[in-house]
Amino acid sequence: MRVLLVGAGGVGTAFARIAARRDVFEHIVIADHSLERAQLAAQSASDRFTAVALDASDEAAVTDLLRQERCDVLMNAVDPRFVMPLFRGALAAEVNYVDTAMSLSHPHPETPYSVPGVKLGDDQFALAGEWEKRGLLALVGMGVEPGLADVFARYASDSLFSSIDEIGVRDGANLVVEGYEFAPTFSIWTTIEECLNPPIIWEKERGWFTTEPFSELEVFNFPAGIGPVECVNVEHEEVVLVPRWLDPERVTFKYGLGAEFIGVLKTLRMLGLDSTTPVDVQGMRVSPRDVVAACVPDPYLIGDNMHGVTCAGTWATGIGKDGTAREVYLYQVVDNAWSMKEYGSQAVVWQTALNPVVALELVASGTWSGTGVLGPEAFPAQPFLDRLNESGAPWAMEERTPQ
Repeated sequence: MRVLLVGAGGVGTAFARIAARRDVFEHIVIADHSLERAQLAAQSASDRFTAVALDASDEAAVTDLLRQERCDVLMNAVDPRFVMPLFRGALAAEVNYVDTAMSLSHPHPETPYSVPGVKLGDDQFALAGEWEKRGLLALVGMGVEPGLADVFARYASDSLFSSIDEIGVRDGANLVVEGYEFAPTFSIWTTIEECLNPPIIWEKERGWFTTEPFSELEVFNFPAGIGPVECVNVEHEEVVLVPRWLDPERVTFKYGLGAEFIGVLKTLRMLGLDSTTPVDVQGMRVSPRDVVAACVPDPYLIGDNMHGVTCAGTWATGIGKDGTAREVYLYQVVDNAWSMKEYGSQAVVWQTALNPVVALELVASGTWSGTGVLGPEAFPAQPFLDRLNESGAPWAMEERTPQ
């Protein structure tokens, strides 16, 4: 398999380091706006990799590079603002496509906190017929959340429940970054986008609807020594994907952000620093959010200062296969000390990068196959989970007392 990997930041570099140990990847071209960063990622991975400079917003350049390098698939590891030019570029070049985050949403102009406007992924699903017509696969939302969380949802539906009341993705950690007062472990650009947009919820009787940011606070008890964490609603792709293939009564996504982190995000919004609309600064046009992103530590570079574990998982409630009430939490825990020692990548980006590698192995073997724009729920979960157990960070399941 020949892959064009776009993005040599934390996730892209972790993807390269994981893929370097997998024989299925014949050659990977690592492309980034910074040739130096792409070269660094390629050198740290394998001699099967090469590096090039690429503007991810230039759809024609993406198509030309895919054809020039005779790639089979485009792996998108950049911010979601670049999803559509990469998505359309892959379609034009007639190669398969994988991403870890979907096309951006746009809040409803009049009732943003009750009715969705343009949902996450709507722009991609609008082109599903074109992908089907050309016999191509666009596997969307295939990181950890979305991605592994969706695989867990499919597994729960197939193997654990006869009917599901709620699929709730719950994410928590006890990670600490020494030496910084504020250091997000993932792209601050993406974090601002998903945390300050109206959170989306799905219910069978209502369909998709939105709420105020940070709504429905709950305390969720995470495994692996993390313990109870306050979690709130956040906009995320799982809520858009799960109901397209599975049949729960309700779907939610909640992050364990913490009061301090939420306070910072609220302050950014109050000051207008979450905006992507350029403003005039001494004669130069700059995006406030890009300024914020330039001022905080790069998640790619903070691994040596991090300690603790991160937990991504899917909580499910309903009626089990035996006809009795059941509640489970399916999850994967990654220890930052382990991921840094084993791969040189911090836990959050490593966990995100692992899952598209596993998915591409399944696609290459024919175990996962299909055409169109498909989420992880469209494929059998067991083969994926079996391979995940070979990664060094296996998945687990916790039975809970039904409430």
